[in-house]
Parts: sequence; C-alpha cells; structure tokens
Amino acid sequence: MTVELINSPVLETERLTLRLPRLEDLDIVTEFINSDRSRFVRPAEVDKGMPFRVLSMFVGMWALRGYGLFALCPKGSDKMIGAVGPWHPTHWPEPELGWSIYDPAYEGKGLAREAALATRDYAFDVLGWETAVSYIHKDNVASIKLAEALGCTLDPEADNMDDDNTLVYRHPAPSSDDDDGSQEAYA
Repeated sequence: MTVELINSPVLETERLTLRLPRLEDLDIVTEFINSDRSRFVRPAEVDKGMPFRVLSMFVGMWALRGYGLFALCPKGSDKMIGAVGPWHPTHWPEPELGWSIYDPAYEGKGLAREAALATRDYAFDVLGWETAVSYIHKDNVASIKLAEALGCTLDPEADNMDDDNTLVYRHPAPSSDDDDGSQEAYA
C-alpha cells in the first residue's frame, strides 16, 4: 500500500509540471546522487542506500512541514528531471529555496529558473514566507548564476551554518508586477 499526501499541490508553468516526489523517481535520484553532478548537494561519500534516504527526506519534508522540494517534470511527462522548491530542515537558520537539475539533457534551457520562480511565488504567496535564502557552495558557478538571474543578492551577514564554503543568497519577495512568464497555477 502506498500512502499519498492529500491536497498536495501541483504547480504548472509554461513548460513544467511540479509535483511531489514519489518512489517511481528513485532511478533518476539514484543516477543523480551517484554522479559528479550532485557533488555540491551531498556528502563526499555515497553509499548504496543514500538515494533512497534522499528521496525519503524529500517526501518526509512534505509530511512534516507541509511543503518541500517538488519533482520537476517537463509538461506532458511524468519523468522527474530535477528537484526544486522550499526546504527547511529544523537545524537550518532560515528557509531555503533549492534547485538541482538531475538530467543533463535539460540543463541550460532556463527550466531551473522557471521552476524556481514558480516555487518562490508559492513559498511567499501560499506558504506565507517572509524571507528565503539559497545556500550555495562557493564553487557552484551555475547555481550562483541562477541565484543572480533570480534577483538574489549575496548576504554576507546571513548565517552560513559555520561553513566557509557556503554562500547565502537572499531572495527578493516577489511583486505583483513581476513578468517572468511562468504563469504558475496552484492545484
């Protein structure tokens, strides 16, 4: 028996569907976790059980907090190609908006930006967040560029969890006159 979280949101943008992660996503999560592409979002040592634990954390955040990372899927497909959205483990000083594109075939197409904008709006408008940051490894050039494209600013005063490799980028609260073309809808 599989338990489903009721009233779970689905966000839609022009090119994407954002849904809750599920067990069927384990293969792509495993492929990502075992690749060098995940080096900025996982510990150095990866064991065989880590992908399942990661997927369980994604779903567990939804169960415990009522929000979490969404599975990023191309519109019209149920294939997870990444994860994006609100994230806030209890030991982190501030709520985060995180993102990762798992499938390299979808990188560089603006999909992470489109998904991040939709989930940022969701965090501020639906969840009522008043602030959000993105914790980014200082060597993760692609994520830094995305944060800057999202209008985030480096916040050197923010708590980086005593990790000199972590930069904290602060998100601006979305305004009603933003024209990002995402046209998200909450289901």
